Amino acid sequence: MKKIFFIVTVILSSSLIGNAQEKNNPIITAVPSLTIAPDARAGGMGDIGAASSPDVNSQYWNPAKYVFMESNAGFSLSYTPWLRQLVTDIDLAYLAGYYKFSDNSAVSMSMRYFSLGDITLMDQLGEPQGSTHPNELAVDGAFSQKLSENLSASVALRFIYSDLNNGMNLSGGTEMYPGISVAGDVSSYYRLPITLSTGTGNLSFGLNISNIGAKISYDENVTSNFIPTNLRLGTSFDYPLDEYQTLTVSADINKLLVPTPDGVTDFNDMTMLSGVFRSFSDAPGGTSEEMQEIMWSLGAEYAYNKQFFVRAGYFNENQYKGNRKYFTAGAGFKLNIFQLDAGYVISTSQSNPLDQTLRFSLSFDLFGLKNLMK
Repeated sequence: MKKIFFIVTVILSSSLIGNAQEKNNPIITAVPSLTIAPDARAGGMGDIGAASSPDVNSQYWNPAKYVFMESNAGFSLSYTPWLRQLVTDIDLAYLAGYYKFSDNSAVSMSMRYFSLGDITLMDQLGEPQGSTHPNELAVDGAFSQKLSENLSASVALRFIYSDLNNGMNLSGGTEMYPGISVAGDVSSYYRLPITLSTGTGNLSFGLNISNIGAKISYDENVTSNFIPTNLRLGTSFDYPLDEYQTLTVSADINKLLVPTPDGVTDFNDMTMLSGVFRSFSDAPGGTSEEMQEIMWSLGAEYAYNKQFFVRAGYFNENQYKGNRKYFTAGAGFKLNIFQLDAGYVISTSQSNPLDQTLRFSLSFDLFGLKNLMK
């Protein structure tokens, strides 16, 4: 039974693992769905969001940005049909929202539901044992506070639920249970207005350490697995071309704060905190391999009158650490109280399951809706 659901996890992790090569040594975690970019705007800019201009989906990228939102409240729905090059029934649904109760403070929340579709279970003889519908759920809330005119910080708390067998167990196999964990995020955001001849631009920097939490177990703590604790750093610059047009250029780097497999060390009894500190210096290949574990992305967004948006980006992961390399493209349209965004992935690595991934997001300005109803 455990082996069957390990295969299920590998199917899910195929978004993180590229072509098998002799030197491959990717970092594998439980609940890898937490690393999937959920919204179309960031997805169209190369999966960037640590320091880009605030939007309703900042909860995933950096919730400290919410206190800089122009509107006081909003929410968004996003949908991603996932791994369409492999299967037809894996998808991610994401809901995010925020509320500013003062110019300096905001609360926010999000919920993501990841479905692995229907899977037929087989026993060791290859006989069907029924079907199951594995799924993963994460619900979180955050509080954001301005520390000065240009600097903000945020803390978030997340509940994680991962059910890989959906109540089904094979006779004679190891019994599986839903995995549960609690994690937190710590983030900060700095935005500096810059006066230019064409208008006021913004130079921004962002930091988000996400999924700092307990390891997860599917067998009542007989074994345990690290969740994807991640360090993300970013910078962004909004350049006003004229009164109506703005060009934004952004860059992110991120690294999983999870130990690197070395074929020798048993990580089962290692604590989360030990794993975080170990992750900076434990790669079998030394410093050069540690550098391979850093992922980077570049993105740009052109906005006309804050209503029409065109986006593009590039994401890069080392070929021995997952080999996710892809261009992205996206577009958006905003009208009064709602905004519709779409993002598309164009893979540059062979047989990448991310290829042709399409995301959609629909966002609503609740204060704009309130004003329309007056």
